[in-house]
Amino acid sequence: MKILTSPSSFGKISNEPYEILMDNGFEIIKNPFGRKLSVDETIMLGKDCIGIVAGLENINSNVIDSIPNLKCISRVGVGMDNIDLNYAKNKGIQILNTPDGPTRAVSELTLGLTIGILRKISDADADLKKRIWKKQTGSLLFKKTIGILGLGRIGKMTAKIFKSLGNSVLAYDINPDKEWAKKEGIEIVDFDKLLSYSDIITIHIPFKKNHPPVIGKNQFSKMKDGVFIVNVSRGGIVDEEELFKNLTLGKISSAAIDVFENEPYNGKLCDLKNVLLTPHIGSYAKEGKLKMEIDAVNNILKVLT
Repeated sequence: MKILTSPSSFGKISNEPYEILMDNGFEIIKNPFGRKLSVDETIMLGKDCIGIVAGLENINSNVIDSIPNLKCISRVGVGMDNIDLNYAKNKGIQILNTPDGPTRAVSELTLGLTIGILRKISDADADLKKRIWKKQTGSLLFKKTIGILGLGRIGKMTAKIFKSLGNSVLAYDINPDKEWAKKEGIEIVDFDKLLSYSDIITIHIPFKKNHPPVIGKNQFSKMKDGVFIVNVSRGGIVDEEELFKNLTLGKISSAAIDVFENEPYNGKLCDLKNVLLTPHIGSYAKEGKLKMEIDAVNNILKVLT
């Protein structure tokens, strides 16, 4: 009755998720490394487990085959592109996630990053910490047209937040909830219109393995000059090379990026002043993170008990 809790930050906010597992008779195998597990480490720690409370580690067919008693993978978070879903399902392993926990946390981060790049807050902070008193003129959020790419839970909440602040909000989704959008005053548009009409574009779509970037050279060319971009979805959705090029040329005024194709990230976007970078902290708000951990544990219990 062993459960691997693989996220390095699991149980740091509260011991409650561990207590729920222990109260139900499970032995807990913790991540001792303080970082994302490698494939070999996941196999080593999980080899005798019947369940995994998973983070972003790679749970591929090799991992699944190496944990013969595995019955359930419960993801702390929404995206499950790190799990070989088809292989797991074919092996009879149930896969669950926690879609509600990160919604507000990621939406509020989107707003914070947007205001951060509009008002150049990180630049001002960096200057002052170097004892440089330099005032920079930014831009208002007021009267900006917001383009929401992806209308899932997070996209919907983000759209509502910007709408409540008086912004015009455009949205694109492959299968948009038109009834919800009409009720909330959100205009559903096609992808090209969202790119060409938006002053600020925020990205909230899932990542598909082996899929080319959703925003690449062609899409950047359709955007307004001086557009602002916020990506809090997944790395690989935006072509990082093209993003760098367009930030350098000034086509994009500024960008805020929380997710990267390769993490931890140490690429050349770090060298630019007009980009605000954060280390994949979208769900890292205490209240939302604890809810996700408790939801993930309860998902395991529903399957295994």
